Amino acid sequence: MNIKNQTEENEKDLDEQATLYDQIKDIGSVTTCCGKHKIYCLTIIGEIEGHSVLPPQSKTTKYEHIIPQLVSIEQDSEIEGLLIILNTVGGDVEAGLAIAELIAGMKKPTVSLVLGGGHSIGVPLAVAAKKSFIVGSATMTIHPVRTTGLVLGVPQTLNYFEKMQNRITKFVTENSGISESDFMQLLMNTGELVTDMGTVIEGKKAVSLGLIDELGNLSDVIACLYEMIENK
Repeated sequence: MNIKNQTEENEKDLDEQATLYDQIKDIGSVTTCCGKHKIYCLTIIGEIEGHSVLPPQSKTTKYEHIIPQLVSIEQDSEIEGLLIILNTVGGDVEAGLAIAELIAGMKKPTVSLVLGGGHSIGVPLAVAAKKSFIVGSATMTIHPVRTTGLVLGVPQTLNYFEKMQNRITKFVTENSGISESDFMQLLMNTGELVTDMGTVIEGKKAVSLGLIDELGNLSDVIACLYEMIENK
């Protein structure tokens, strides 16, 4: 009887490991079950893919994968918190902002960590969590909304870009400690990027500006998430 139970437990462990491996392989995310609390680790890497499919050689985060995951995490009573790890160059503005709005609207404890880079639309994604962290070596690029392809040179086009930029600015300032004037100054800087407008800031600068809450690493992020779960 004991041998049978042991065999069943071993098979269950193997099934769980296989499930975790498939989860990481398919969507780059994992539910951790061996720690103090059950948390879901969501990675946002490469370029955020929106309505247009990017080339197969590009590393992408697909919004049609992320949105159902976030809904499932919020509804799953076993998952106690969400850890978001970002290393993204940006991507589709509307898709990125949609994901950020969903994260900001979650009731469960959420913590983000910027590794490598949290550029462009990655900035709203980083600040969408209830607590945001960045490592010292990471950078964040803040620049105005841009597009590729055919653009009509009419006032309506410029008006559309202005409205889109205002949406992003409002979201960032409402979900972080940076003021609108400081964010706009970084946004409209013409003296740093060679062929573009904007600013690249490193980890410590992002924290001093109030854009990101704290400087920290993985252990700091997990400790913070555990504390938020226990205080909930």
